[in-house]
Amino acid sequence: METNIPSVTLHDGNQIPVIGFGTAKIKGDLGAAAMVNAINNGYRLIDFAYNYENEGTVGEALRRTSVPREKIKVTSKLPGRYHEYNDAVEAIQESLYRTNLDYFDLYLIHWPNPKQDKYLEAWQALIDAQRWGLIRSIGVSNFLPEHLERLEKETGILPAVNQIELHPFFNQQEQREWHEEHGIVTESWSPLYRAKDLFENQTLQGIAEKHNRTIAQVVLRWHYQLGAVTIPRSTSIAHQQKNIAIFDFELDSEDMTNINQLTRPDGRINDQDPAVYEEF
Repeated sequence: METNIPSVTLHDGNQIPVIGFGTAKIKGDLGAAAMVNAINNGYRLIDFAYNYENEGTVGEALRRTSVPREKIKVTSKLPGRYHEYNDAVEAIQESLYRTNLDYFDLYLIHWPNPKQDKYLEAWQALIDAQRWGLIRSIGVSNFLPEHLERLEKETGILPAVNQIELHPFFNQQEQREWHEEHGIVTESWSPLYRAKDLFENQTLQGIAEKHNRTIAQVVLRWHYQLGAVTIPRSTSIAHQQKNIAIFDFELDSEDMTNINQLTRPDGRINDQDPAVYEEF
């Protein structure tokens, strides 16, 4: 199936689709089949990470699909234990070997790990890996403005993407505005929060009924109208199809305001504050 998903242009000139397929906890043969189904359903951005332990599964899915490699944007992420420069370079190379790919379209530092304070080394490794042709676009995940400012000050290069926790209960308005001012694309992880909690929300139920859509479609449309890229995860073919069928309706300003008002200071799923959280 050819995709009708729009793309966004990054500040380096490369493009990624505004909706991708998240793969956390999707692995093995069933995982490869789910990824192939997603690609067949029109997804052209596949998001995974070293710490998801499924890079081999992604590689297998790409081998099984008939969609050409150049039409699929592939994202992986560097784990916290490999922030030292040489370790980071080797981790990037190892990830490419595991997926059997020549390059990644997008590669992110998964967390800044500020106590460890080696993310600048990791960023320099990504810059060099991009120069060597191993990565097309470089970015980060869970970086706060203070971390991003330091990257720019020390290297002169800002990430093309910052993937952050973003959903109706934690809408990250200030962070998104900072990204927009500095030409960074916001990408949302866990865009549908904990699905059960999200689907029981009366505000979202009302908006979904108003537009004759599912709550997931309403929330993913909200992300799109915020200007954020999303990576919803689902192994269900029906849900995969519905999650990208959001481009033939529009939320009005009242809908957007009502969803934005659901945000709360303690809205993070697992209280993973990038100012203090350390990823292994």
